[in-house]
Amino acid sequence: MTASAENNKLPKRRMPGRPKKTIRRSDLLMVRLTPTERILIENRAKSAGLKPSEWFRRAAKSARVFPRFTAEESGWFRMLAGLANNLNQLTHLAHVAGLFTLALKCQAVLREIEDLLKKISSHDG
Repeated sequence: MTASAENNKLPKRRMPGRPKKTIRRSDLLMVRLTPTERILIENRAKSAGLKPSEWFRRAAKSARVFPRFTAEESGWFRMLAGLANNLNQLTHLAHVAGLFTLALKCQAVLREIEDLLKKISSHDG
């Protein structure tokens, strides 16, 4: 027999050590939790049969985050804040000049506020 034929009959030697992972997690994200939050996460991970870090990864991937307010709604709130400022100024003027002189201005401001509140409540879905 030749040397190459003998090499084919010998079993192949495995590489020593642990096999390399296909996905290497090299980045680290530090998160601060309250003791209550930590217990909650650990309990949920345990009930799912996962380590807390794996449960956290899966939860982060499947989480849906909604913006608190749309740009349009934020504009409405800014407008409401401006109207509230106008109303405060009118109230001050009413105390100084008398109530009857400001009745029309107050009614106009109140109509604007009602319209904005209707828009905001119609967008609450």
